[in-house]
Amino acid sequence: MLSVTMGKGDLNKPRGKMSLYAFFMQTCREEHKKKQPDSSVNFAEFSKKCLERWKTMSAKEKSKFEDMAKSDKARCDREMKNYVPPKGDKKGKKKKKLGEMWSEQSAKEKQPYEQKAAKLKEKYEKNIAAYHPKAKVKQERRALTGQQAQRRRMNQMRKRMKMKNNWLSCNDVCGVCVHSGNCFANNVNSSAAQY
Repeated sequence: MLSVTMGKGDLNKPRGKMSLYAFFMQTCREEHKKKQPDSSVNFAEFSKKCLERWKTMSAKEKSKFEDMAKSDKARCDREMKNYVPPKGDKKGKKKKKLGEMWSEQSAKEKQPYEQKAAKLKEKYEKNIAAYHPKAKVKQERRALTGQQAQRRRMNQMRKRMKMKNNWLSCNDVCGVCVHSGNCFANNVNSSAAQY
């Protein structure tokens, strides 16, 4: 049997129940250790092989693991009936009590905590902006007005056209004008496509 110890929790709390697939994986590991005791196992590959084997098994072969899972469930239920959690304030009760205490405070009493929270939030946002410089650029882009955004798109198009050496017609660039005097395409290349 696989023995599981709880990390931070109660050491006396009974071990949880195992599923039939967990029992199957456990027997696969034991078989593998018997066949190749000194070899290391790549968990991902091992799991895939076990899953393929599980899918090809018949219901009769799986019934052995179902019986193991049922008996483990019975053990877990039996141990949980006798288990008494340690006394003391539980986390949920503490949180509820703190919430009640906070709601009872006046606005004046809450003010220093809210100010401190605001300062910490501001510091956090500065740190995030410094850590993610692209996020700052995205925020600036969102703040652009419609006219600024159109100018930006035109500048990007101008750069693309210079890079490709591919002159486009006025209609391809802005899609609005029909060779007006201040047309972007006409200003860039006077020999743009003629209509």
